[in-house]
Formats: sequence, structure tokens, C-alpha cells
Amino acid sequence: MSSGTSTPITVQGSTQAVSNKTQVAAVATVLETKKENAQRSLEAVVREYFSDTPMLAEVARCETRFRHYDRKGEVLRGEIDNNDVGIMQVNERYHLKRAEKHGFDIYSLEGNLAYAKYLYLEEGSDPWASSSRCWGGYRENATKSVAIKSSAFAKISVPLVDQNN
Repeated sequence: MSSGTSTPITVQGSTQAVSNKTQVAAVATVLETKKENAQRSLEAVVREYFSDTPMLAEVARCETRFRHYDRKGEVLRGEIDNNDVGIMQVNERYHLKRAEKHGFDIYSLEGNLAYAKYLYLEEGSDPWASSSRCWGGYRENATKSVAIKSSAFAKISVPLVDQNN
């Protein structure tokens, strides 16, 4: 790239001209940092929400690396089974009707987390057995969490995560 040319790039919806490799690298670093901060923020939300059931936070780490949306901004779907949706990879084939019956929207971050907690309290870790090699060291006895059942599905807020991206 010569010093007299510029490269248009898009940053948060606006196109800007970047005139040299150093500027391009600096912009790329800023964008990567923002992405990493958003990811850490979502991880913090998940770990806080599952503070009473840390195994579920490990499931989110193993299943999706704490991601709820894909690069297109759509709800993340499973690589092996396209019916697995969201940060907790809830399988819509088996759980959609049940989730809806109980008022959970498994396509929203809040609903996906809340339904995963509900499912864990009802069935333990079995729904995520296929990824247990990754989180298996965090197995818990679901019955110890039954006491929190009545307050487990409190509304959560996700202030640091843009739901559209």
C-alpha cells in the first residue's frame, strides 16, 4: 500500500478512510479489543447468573465459548445439531414446546439461561452429557440446588451485551 492511498473500512456502521498499514492495524486492534471485552462481559453475566450452579457456566464455556449470537447476529446454532440453540445449546427439537409452556424464550439470552437452569434443576446435567468431557470436573448434584428453585428464574439483565450483535 503506498502512502498516498487510503483503504475504506467500516467501524460500527460508518465508513472511514485509513491511509496506512499502521492505522489499519490500530483499528483492527481496537475492534478486537471491543469484541474481547464484550465476550468477557457476557462471560461475567453467565458466571454471575449461574453462581449457585457453576457447572452450568462451564457448560456455556464448553458448548459455545460464552457466545449467544453468531457472526451474522443470529442466535447461535449447534455445529453438530442445528437444533441446539443459544449460549446453552438448548435443543429445540426436545425442549421448545416445554420451554414455551413454562414461559421461557430459548432464543433470547435471558430465556436460554433461565431455561437451562430450569432444565438442570429438573434433569441434572444429562441434557449436556455430550460435552461432559469438557466440563465433567464441575459435575454437581442437582438435588442440592432444589432449595433455590423458587428464586432461580429471577429476571436477569444483560446491560453490557448488545442483543442485536
